[in-house]
Amino acid sequence: MHTDSAFNDAAQPLSRTLATLIDGIEGDTVTLRQLMHAVGEQGLLLICALASLPFLIPVSIPGVSTVFGAAIILIGIAVFLNRLPWLPARILDKELDTARLVPTLRKGVGVVSRVDKYIKPRFASFTGSIFANRINALAIAAGGLLLMFPLGLIPFSNTLPGIAILLTALGMLQRDGAVVICGYIFLALTTFYFGALGFVALRAGNGLASMLG
Repeated sequence: MHTDSAFNDAAQPLSRTLATLIDGIEGDTVTLRQLMHAVGEQGLLLICALASLPFLIPVSIPGVSTVFGAAIILIGIAVFLNRLPWLPARILDKELDTARLVPTLRKGVGVVSRVDKYIKPRFASFTGSIFANRINALAIAAGGLLLMFPLGLIPFSNTLPGIAILLTALGMLQRDGAVVICGYIFLALTTFYFGALGFVALRAGNGLASMLG
């Protein structure tokens, strides 16, 4: 089976679509499988946008980074390959606490709602072709990979890739190439930030080794 890499315009603001989806979450726990079933034909990009929301808010929810990050990576790869995604059962069926997840998702929707009014179709070359959207899908997968780095206690380590994923998915859904470009900028900032953290850690390790030596 195949997906359609030339995505159709969203019929309503993304924040409203996401809010409707979140309002439908019931029970003490929810799984990614249930969320994907609720999304249905609205598409894989909506799941990526939804999965990025918890990382816009500085609140740590156990298990969310692993589940949502892995899902984003695999969905991004699936869109690039123009196929429906394969997701392992341990990712699809991992139970997440709705008492902590849902309020965080709603706060994330509040962030999205503030930018909805600025979204409009433009710079079609970044969203208007299968080739462009496959490249964008790779950017989303890269953001998911950065999201899974074990740096949860370091400021902005989840927020920056979360913003990159959200902006890229939002731009693709709404045919707004300017927003996609902003997603790439945040992806570059995340890569630079992680590289700087790695450099500092390496220098600190070398300095400690020298002192001990």
